[in-house]
Amino acid sequence: MTSRPPRPRDRGIPEATVARLPVYLRALQALQDRGILTVSSEALATAAGVNSAKLRKDLSHLGSYGTRGVGYEVEYLVYQISRELGLTQDWAVAIVGIGNLGRALANYGGFGSRGFRIAALLDADPGVVGQSVASIQVRHIDSLEEVVRSRGVSIGVIATPAASAQGVASRFVEAGVTSILNFAPVVLNVPDGVDVRKVDLSIELQILAFHAQRRADGDGRDARAAGLELT
Repeated sequence: MTSRPPRPRDRGIPEATVARLPVYLRALQALQDRGILTVSSEALATAAGVNSAKLRKDLSHLGSYGTRGVGYEVEYLVYQISRELGLTQDWAVAIVGIGNLGRALANYGGFGSRGFRIAALLDADPGVVGQSVASIQVRHIDSLEEVVRSRGVSIGVIATPAASAQGVASRFVEAGVTSILNFAPVVLNVPDGVDVRKVDLSIELQILAFHAQRRADGDGRDARAAGLELT
């Protein structure tokens, strides 16, 4: 049976706070790279794009309150958040669907430094199976269960077309994987106790388009109002 990343919400941390912890961690790691040892809540909040009161409340769930007049110790806070997110150990990841997106994910160099190891790549296309991507040989999807077992896969990534995604998710679950990252444009049906995070780039672009349109409409209204004032 595969292990699974710890679930911070099981320890009473709100889901909204969990969603912000990786953002804080990224900001802290950037400070660490610059050799900064301590950071105020205001400076860290600005770097993370939240208000300082929200940041302090979020970090209090980790038992970290900072030091008045000094702020937070960057290295220790990186450790605290990494530990809470389960990033202080090695998590084996299997990617199914080695098209353009799957290849990009496999070749991304940032996973290793954040506690994730690409352990397996799988695809159903005979023309892709056997290829080497990011120095890993692509296996046939038929070997998914054996790969999960032999390589201790904890997290499954689905980068397949929508029509194939549910079948892949079901096979991951049956193999014992209870953490799934889904890039396919479809909602997955999984049992209770299985965590699915969905990444839909088209939805994010549509949301950005909505805000861009709102700004354009506002600029048009402002221009018309200014014209009326001038007349």
